[in-house]
Amino acid sequence: MTPGPVPASPAASPRRAIAAGLALSATAFLLGVPAADAARPWQAASESPALNRAANGQCSDGTGTAIPQTPKALTSLQSALSWESSRGEGVVVAVVDSGVDGKNPHLRGVLAGGVDLVGDNQGQSGYADHYGHGTAIAGAIAARSVEGSGLVGLAPQARILSVRVFAGTSDEAVKNGFGPSIARTAQGIRYAADHQAQVINVSLSTPVPDGQLRDAVRYAQSRGSLVVASSGNQNPESNSRMDASGGPATAVRYPAGFPGVVGVAAANDAGVADGASVHGSHVAVTAPGQQVLTSATQGIDCVYASEVPASSYATAYASAAAALVAAVHPDEKASSWAWRLETSAVRADPRKRDDVNGWGLIQPYEAITLVRGNGVPGPPDPLGSRQPAAAPPGGDAVVVPHGDPARQQMLEVAGYTVLGGLIVLGIVGTLAAGRRRRRNNDGVIQR
Repeated sequence: MTPGPVPASPAASPRRAIAAGLALSATAFLLGVPAADAARPWQAASESPALNRAANGQCSDGTGTAIPQTPKALTSLQSALSWESSRGEGVVVAVVDSGVDGKNPHLRGVLAGGVDLVGDNQGQSGYADHYGHGTAIAGAIAARSVEGSGLVGLAPQARILSVRVFAGTSDEAVKNGFGPSIARTAQGIRYAADHQAQVINVSLSTPVPDGQLRDAVRYAQSRGSLVVASSGNQNPESNSRMDASGGPATAVRYPAGFPGVVGVAAANDAGVADGASVHGSHVAVTAPGQQVLTSATQGIDCVYASEVPASSYATAYASAAAALVAAVHPDEKASSWAWRLETSAVRADPRKRDDVNGWGLIQPYEAITLVRGNGVPGPPDPLGSRQPAAAPPGGDAVVVPHGDPARQQMLEVAGYTVLGGLIVLGIVGTLAAGRRRRRNNDGVIQR
């Protein structure tokens, strides 16, 4: 499906109240996984970038397609206002993924280095991507303008550090040890931290709270990096409430579930978090994840997640927002950047988070300009300038129990999942006028 043109439009003024409608929850239903795919649930819930392009009928490998429309997400993410203060200058965002196609014109001059941790002799120091996922993530973050294309990243002056940790999700790639791996993902996070990435984007998830992954996150945090990770995607082809990795659909995902990590769920085209993402206590914020115009490997542009929101792209936009914030507040710690994103997000009740939306839909300009103070409701301020406002009676977030680690030890590459059920929850929020405010075999690919 080819989306219609999206005209560029100025972001709403911070002095104008922002309101979103509330949609009632609908009973979810999930289709069964085909028998032929039972041994590889990661594939049952996946759709390759190339297939997605063909379905869209607008872009394919090597065609050099340029799409003139502007990414829809930029309007809801306050890009016009944010760019008056920050375009991500001086900030390095690591993309721990399938590599980044350095030949894409949007990414020329954007790559700040890279590494290939896969070992298949195809990575060219991370500047190659034969799967397409990492290139799409990088473009949403920091694509620069090229003639004939309306694509630009949310943080177009940020630099991208390409950390290639898997080659693809095919049977052959997995058999040869080049599929997603918890160990390589952990190694990639450490590499990114050692190479001065202020923000580390991990559009991958697993239901296993693996120790080496946890330690890698802690290491990155000790080096001053903010880890931003996807909440995971639901499996649309299962009637047993399983996600694309074969784990329980309501289990916490990692690294998003580790302390200090910004876990990101996807909002649909209307800005509403629905049943496409895995929801739970690991969700910190929500970001746009549908109809995502971004960079394509061996081409120029492509629109991904046309039908269903994908948390991969939502994570990319949250990482870009973090880069905008970090550029304006370089003296603050990563925990403070996360706090800004969470506190300033649009949500139904400013005093609390929930397991669907987290603290709400991110608003980068509000995060950049947020002024600390006792009157600002939200999560605890890491600088200790205030205590969180009390939630109303019965308003505590539900903590979802972890999945059984023995069930699944595979990473999911979040992105491209087809929705099997609909659980639509609206975000109702009014920002007060004038308020300024942010899965080799030991791992599975999900989209």
